[in-house]
Amino acid sequence: MSFKKGVLHPVNPATARGAATKLSSSKDKIVYTNGRSVIIRDLSDPAVSIAYSGHVQNTTVARISPTGYYCASADVLGNVRIWDTLGDEQTLKGEYKVLTGQVKDLEWDGESKRIVAVGDGRDKFGHAFMFDTGSSTGEIIGHSKTVNAVSIRQQRPFRAATAGDDASIVFHQGVPFKYDKTIKTHTKFVQDVRFAPSGDHFASVGSDYKIFIYDGKTGDTLGEVTDSPHTGSIMAGSWSADSKSFFTSAADGTVKLWDVETKKAQTTWTLGSGVNNQQVGNTWTAGDSIVSLSMSGDLNVFDKRVGDKPARVLYGPQKAITSAIKAPSSDSTFIVGTADGRALAHTTEYEYVGGEAHATLVAGLSASPSGIVHSVGLDDRLREIEGSSFTPAQFSTAAQPKAGVAVGGDSTVFIAEVDTVEAVRSNQKVFDLKPKYAPSAIAASASFVAVGGEDQKVRLYTWDGKTLTESATLEGNKGVVSALAFSPDGKLLASGDSSGKIVLLDVAERKLVTSRWSFHTARINSLSWTADGRHCASGSLDTHVYVWSVEKPMKNIALKNAAPGGVNAVFWIKDGELASAGADGCVRVWNVTFHA
Repeated sequence: MSFKKGVLHPVNPATARGAATKLSSSKDKIVYTNGRSVIIRDLSDPAVSIAYSGHVQNTTVARISPTGYYCASADVLGNVRIWDTLGDEQTLKGEYKVLTGQVKDLEWDGESKRIVAVGDGRDKFGHAFMFDTGSSTGEIIGHSKTVNAVSIRQQRPFRAATAGDDASIVFHQGVPFKYDKTIKTHTKFVQDVRFAPSGDHFASVGSDYKIFIYDGKTGDTLGEVTDSPHTGSIMAGSWSADSKSFFTSAADGTVKLWDVETKKAQTTWTLGSGVNNQQVGNTWTAGDSIVSLSMSGDLNVFDKRVGDKPARVLYGPQKAITSAIKAPSSDSTFIVGTADGRALAHTTEYEYVGGEAHATLVAGLSASPSGIVHSVGLDDRLREIEGSSFTPAQFSTAAQPKAGVAVGGDSTVFIAEVDTVEAVRSNQKVFDLKPKYAPSAIAASASFVAVGGEDQKVRLYTWDGKTLTESATLEGNKGVVSALAFSPDGKLLASGDSSGKIVLLDVAERKLVTSRWSFHTARINSLSWTADGRHCASGSLDTHVYVWSVEKPMKNIALKNAAPGGVNAVFWIKDGELASAGADGCVRVWNVTFHA
């Protein structure tokens, strides 16, 4: 058996209310952060994405050097890591502690040699340094509060502009960078400042709804853009490649394109009202894609020739994927449930599952023979997904369904709750079981239902359409049973536990087949069988995925570090194509080859 990496389906950017999210771009790629990951995403080819997960703390901003060879990314504790963007290894070039608090923004100079990082700190709010040695290249001073943004003129003589919560912009000459003057044009927080690619101008935007244009060499204020103003805090601004146009994204749910020479609005796009449509970040790619980020995490891609709505919207998870399943009605579609209650379906790109979603974490997904997908959430509700939408039908569970959901052969839905197992058909309870143990996992196949317990045992029940009758107690696990999966023919049952051990059980004989599937070092979160029932994949909190062989129990494939933070779900998209998803919100596809 062997494998190779396939496609990465990335998480969307993280957002926070009232704060700007920094996006950047390099050629046709956009760069952003979510959790501990840095995502480099190609807009022209959705299949080309990179997820870098070298940070120990949550990341805040990332920018690729002008040469395209390196990326600098920063985190909430003031660390900046410089790493190689070429190849699969993403080799670390250097790591530097630049501030005592969160880094809010950073920028490369035009020679890809120097970096200025700004943010929060006790002794200073900015630091200028060489990317390869970390040695200082000047002073970033002049602010009395957190600095939100920095931009460097890409041509010599270098200049740097920083913008902060003290409602001021500080202009620095360089290199080495040194204080030149403080610009007091804004009256509230300055959210973003950007130099034009030509270096002739730079612009600033702020929470006072204002936009100002300045001379790129001297820092002199050239004027305010007053035409057709925004009515909410302007969170980000970005320039076109020819430096003639500038666009802004604001919390009023609008994106505006400006002509720099006339200072007039050329186009206004309105995304809608409400918090989710607030625009909190943007970038203008070299390929002329205008990208603005909604508070909901949606990436809106605009065509400057069309002033109506986005040309396309890139949807995706914003939080950890807590459960995932292949859609039974399609060969290539899969559905994911996330920690914030969303459900998304992916065929060629992500789309939200329509209708009212769960209010909080999706605890389990399971498909019925009829093609309906059932979901349970920690909002104590059972929902149905039919096609691309939630149906209006729902069932309120008796207790929190933390142990998951499974569907039997007659389409009865079994929900494992804190102290109960409920059987539901047509959103009506038909039976409930009050076991003496605490249920911790559930699986169903034809008339069999397996329930794992916190007492490290698996109970096998038979279902006659009316009652669950216990038929056997299966032992062999060394921890709380955390995942169960029947083979497609129902003859074998894989049982994973909190110690990382998986035991394979014969359902008819009620006996142990093997206990040698024990290479994981932490809780098993998910199990998935191949269609022929000869191999089983497992995903664990230890971040690894293993593919096990029934015929040769000692043979396995180890997919190491498949999801930073832990693998929460594994599923087979089709023969030889395995997907894993987890805490970082990304879905990774692996091409697995089984040798004869």
